[in-house]
Amino acid sequence: METREPVYLETHRRGLLQAKIDAASDILSRCTLCPRNCLADRHHGELGRCRTGDRPVVSSYAPHFGEEDPLVGSQGSGTIFFTHCNLYCLFCQNYEISHGGEGEEVSVEDLAAMMLYLQKRGCHNINFVTPSHQVYQILAALPLAIKGGLHLPLVYNTGGYDALGTLRLLDGVVDIYMPDFKFWDPQVAGDFCSAEDYPEIARQAVKEMHRQVGDLSTDANGVARRGLLVRHLVLPDGLAGTRGVMEFLAREISPRTYVNVMGQYRPCGRAGEHPTLRKFLTVLEHEQAQQLAREAGLTRLDRREKLFRWL
Repeated sequence: METREPVYLETHRRGLLQAKIDAASDILSRCTLCPRNCLADRHHGELGRCRTGDRPVVSSYAPHFGEEDPLVGSQGSGTIFFTHCNLYCLFCQNYEISHGGEGEEVSVEDLAAMMLYLQKRGCHNINFVTPSHQVYQILAALPLAIKGGLHLPLVYNTGGYDALGTLRLLDGVVDIYMPDFKFWDPQVAGDFCSAEDYPEIARQAVKEMHRQVGDLSTDANGVARRGLLVRHLVLPDGLAGTRGVMEFLAREISPRTYVNVMGQYRPCGRAGEHPTLRKFLTVLEHEQAQQLAREAGLTRLDRREKLFRWL
């Protein structure tokens, strides 16, 4: 059971947060913030693969009740959906945001104000959705939010394609890591998001996240305070490589890793370009994937009823 304050408050008190902001800013001059390594000068108009400069670009922010139970609690997770992405999966279920660029460029002051608004609404955490390409913006806004009284845990809700150097900047900042582990097969990752190195990058990233925050811990009400929560979207015909992902989590991370084996796949975006992705996931496929997780030795599986289920 976790009761301590969010880790970034101590980092700020010790005067260590500004060095992280400065380091992230330096990275943007020849951007290697994510594994794409575009080398774009994002301070001077070059956008790189993520199509984002050095200002926050936000699609929406609001209390969210569709996340995992430990994040939602009774008052919701305070989600801030960032625009664009560093993966661009062709079947993305937020295609209009990630590929279409739905959103608005704002200031770091605005981003800090969003965090404080969500806290005022009673949310249990600040949940940064698709943050990998906007880490500098988050760090730059954080001292302003702290000055305004921010005291909620920070959730790094990522696609799992994260550079180790960037994650190390977030050590002492992020309380809850929530990565996807999307694909086990490099060829599948190459076909669906042009990132053949995704499986290896995700393995390294999840190990680093767990090193920083450990297994998921909750307060007396079952609300997450710190730790790792992994999502895995099951794809039709086993394309996500669920067995490999679950065995990796159980053997190389922890059998107590909290895992959401998600059964909500539906054809979105450009899914129609691939024969398998045109199909809906079946209930049987989802149940088989959950069984693979149990067989691997994972003991903490998310049990909520999913929003999308088909026969």
